Amino acid sequence: MNKVVGVVLIVLGLCGLVWGGFTYHTHKTVLDVGPIHATRELEHTIPFPPIAGAVALLGGIALLIYVRDR
Repeated sequence: MNKVVGVVLIVLGLCGLVWGGFTYHTHKTVLDVGPIHATRELEHTIPFPPIAGAVALLGGIALLIYVRDR
């Protein structure tokens, strides 16, 4: 189980360092009068700090080394 957690941490850390966050889109209704509908697409960005990616990466590597030595 610890190996799986270590690998997941390494993958998440690498993804966090490479992409630095993710973006998603939502639709908001601007006008809704009878048969007339107008919407607006909004872009939301959730940043992922590089230090968090580095900590996850190093934590995953340390966990794999710890499991290997046991």
